[in-house]
Amino acid sequence: MNHIFAAALLLYLIVFIVIGVLDIRNIKSFTDYSVAGKKQNSRSVLMTLLATMIGASTTIGITDTVYDIGFPGIWWLVFGAIGLILQSLFLSKKVRDIGADTVPDLAGQIGARPAEIIISLIIVISWIGVIAGQLVALNSLITFAFGRSSTVLFVITSIIVIAYTAIGGQISVVKTDKVQLFIILIGVTICMACLYLTRGDNNAAIMHNIELLNDHYKVSNLFTQFFVIGGVFFLGPDILSRNFMAKDSETARNAAFSAGLVLFLFSVVITLIGMWIKYNITPEEMGDMGALMAAISIMPAWAAILLIFGLLSAILSSTDTCIINASTIFVKDILKKESVKGVRIAVIVIGFTALMLAAFGQGDIMSLLTGAYSIYTPGVIFPLTVAIFAYKKREINPGIWIAAVAAGGLFGILATYFGAVLARLGVPAAMMEYLTLFGMGISFVLSLLSVEWKTAE
Repeated sequence: MNHIFAAALLLYLIVFIVIGVLDIRNIKSFTDYSVAGKKQNSRSVLMTLLATMIGASTTIGITDTVYDIGFPGIWWLVFGAIGLILQSLFLSKKVRDIGADTVPDLAGQIGARPAEIIISLIIVISWIGVIAGQLVALNSLITFAFGRSSTVLFVITSIIVIAYTAIGGQISVVKTDKVQLFIILIGVTICMACLYLTRGDNNAAIMHNIELLNDHYKVSNLFTQFFVIGGVFFLGPDILSRNFMAKDSETARNAAFSAGLVLFLFSVVITLIGMWIKYNITPEEMGDMGALMAAISIMPAWAAILLIFGLLSAILSSTDTCIINASTIFVKDILKKESVKGVRIAVIVIGFTALMLAAFGQGDIMSLLTGAYSIYTPGVIFPLTVAIFAYKKREINPGIWIAAVAAGGLFGILATYFGAVLARLGVPAAMMEYLTLFGMGISFVLSLLSVEWKTAE
């Protein structure tokens, strides 16, 4: 498999570099580079949105989670699907009509410049960790597929991803996302068929153990994930980046709604794959491979190759989106420049920073994503939602609104990075478990207080 994988990977990456080079001539402005010209149709937006969402966390991460806690691992993606559908019903049209290019740009237009900077910093700093987590997953996948650790192959692959993202911008990312989504769906579908149809002796036991709550996942987890995970899919920077590139508000709305339905179906499939692994592969047999890797090891070689490239596509389709979005935000919203050259430089700097973190450290994609989301959600979701609904209808008090962003973000930071310190200070564990939700509550109240009854002119 080593030689087949290496050759296929080389061809795979060459195709993406060619796409990036060919797209240079289509880049006439900053809008073309950063939001694909704001002229993408429903199918393009739907496909790039799905490719963005289906990454390492929603494939490798979800199956590992299901292996640990059972069927309730499905809730991560179910809440994501709910968040997307709610966005399509209540926010998509409003957001697209404002005409922003990024989430911080949206905050700047409807709120205040300080909030734009705060939200920009939250996203850029947190998303470097998210990108590093994706690259760690990439390294693990290459190591598994190649049969041994290959730092050279990992670094070359990462550099090529950074390169085609820098060269072609969002226009290239949209095109590569379409290819990657097709490979993802083929790989996952074949995986489920192989497991349940050809090795389905334990299928009855799996169906008997389908449960929405258990000792590992309780009602309290429902509330936390609904707001933290659902909130990011409702109003997250990577999700909304696809809204910004739609040709009009109706296109953005339809794509978000359709993506929510598809994501719900995908959540069932990937969770059932995790359940098959849980009830057919022992921890001793799995070792350090991870759930999906263990499944690959028992599949026919041709099916294993397809799934490996499906996972590779899932990782890269999320990685390039995170890199281009964080870089655009850094240049447009922090530096206040609309420079294609500037974003290309930022892509290289942010990409290589994440690569260094991935190469010299270790990361778990689910914990990295949850950490980033736990800061972003309480600091951004409610203030931005309230401001969007008040836009051109009510005045917003900038001071109180910024306080809502800062307070929510602060509680998210405390919950994510300072749990041990708070425990030493005597804060009860039960209270720390709900710090993120508490921060969201404060952020929500302050957001409502920031709305003045005086009608906007």
